Amino acid sequence: MSEPVAIVIPHYRASTLGACLEALYTHSDWPIQVTVVDDGPDGPAIQEARRVYPQIQVLRNERNLGFTVACNRGLAQARTRYAVLLNDDTLVEAGWLRPLIEAAEGDPQLAACQPKLLSVADPGVFDYAGGAGGYIDRLGYTFCRGRLFDHRERDEGQYDRPAPLFWACGAALFLRLEALRRVGPLDEEYYMHFEEIDLCWRLRLAGYRILAVPTSVIHHHSGWSLPPSSFRKAYLNYRNNLVLLCKNLEGSRLLWVLPARLALDLSSCLLFLAKGQFAQIPAPLAALAWLLCHPLQLWRRRRQSQALRRPGAGFQGEGVYAGSLVYQYFVRGVRSARCLLPEAA
Repeated sequence: MSEPVAIVIPHYRASTLGACLEALYTHSDWPIQVTVVDDGPDGPAIQEARRVYPQIQVLRNERNLGFTVACNRGLAQARTRYAVLLNDDTLVEAGWLRPLIEAAEGDPQLAACQPKLLSVADPGVFDYAGGAGGYIDRLGYTFCRGRLFDHRERDEGQYDRPAPLFWACGAALFLRLEALRRVGPLDEEYYMHFEEIDLCWRLRLAGYRILAVPTSVIHHHSGWSLPPSSFRKAYLNYRNNLVLLCKNLEGSRLLWVLPARLALDLSSCLLFLAKGQFAQIPAPLAALAWLLCHPLQLWRRRRQSQALRRPGAGFQGEGVYAGSLVYQYFVRGVRSARCLLPEAA
C-alpha cells in the first residue's frame, strides 16, 4: 500500500466544498488523508461534508483566523512525506496526484510542485491565481505561465512541458513536508495573498527547487475569498508584495528595488482612476503607510528569512525574468509569459 498524501483544505463558508470533495475522492489515483480546516461558523457546507464523507478530519477554528493560519493548522497535523494545500473551490481532474508524487520522488531537492490550473468560470482559460506556474521579474512583480497582470491566455498546450518555477500557487500546492519543516510554515502575518510565494522564496533560499507539473490538472474558481475589485484585496496585494521583497531580497538589491517599486505602485493610483476603479485608489498609499508604521516587524521577519540563505542563493536563476514586466506589458504590449521566459524545447 502506498503511503498516503495529506490533503489540507482551508474552508470558510464556501458552498463549493462538497463538489471539491466529490472530485477529490472520485479522481485521486493515490491514497489520501483529507483534513478540512473550518475557519468560521459550522455552516451547512461543512455539516453536509461530514455526513457524506465521514472519513474526513475536520479541524475547527472558533473564529475566522485567515487563510494562512488555517493552512498551517492543517499542515501541522500531517504525518506524511507529502501534503497538498487545496482550496475548497477547486475541482481535480482524473489522475491529478500521481504525476506530482513522481516528480517529487525523482528529485530530492524538489520542495514544491504546481499542477496546471484552469478556470472553472472560463473553460479552457488559465486560472488567474496560478496559471501553469509562477514567475517573477527583476522588480518583484509576479506573473504566471498563462497570466500577465489581468490578461489570461487560453490553454492551447503551450505550457504542457514541466518547467522550473519561482513560485507555485497556494490554491493547489504540493509540498515536501521535510522541506517545509526546515524553512518553517506559511508566514501568518500575510493573512492572505503572497504567503505561498514567500514560502517558495524561502525554500529557494534554502537550496530547494519548485516545478510545474502540467500533466496534473485542476480547475479553480478564482476570487471567492475577496471580490477582485475590493479595496481590501488590492491593499493586501500591494502590501504583501512589498513585504515579500523586504523579507527575501538580498540587501544590495533591495536598496534600489524598493524605491523603484514604491514609485511604480504609487503611480498605479492614476491607473485605477483612469479605469474608474475608485475603491482601489487608496490601496497603494495604505500599503506604504503600513510599511512605514511597522519597521521592527519587517526587520524581524527579514532576519528569519535571511537566516535560511545558502551561499549563492541570489535573486536569479529559475523562474526569474531579468527585465521589467511593467515595461513589457504596458509599453511593448506583451501578453504571454513565453515571450519573457521562452519554454525549453
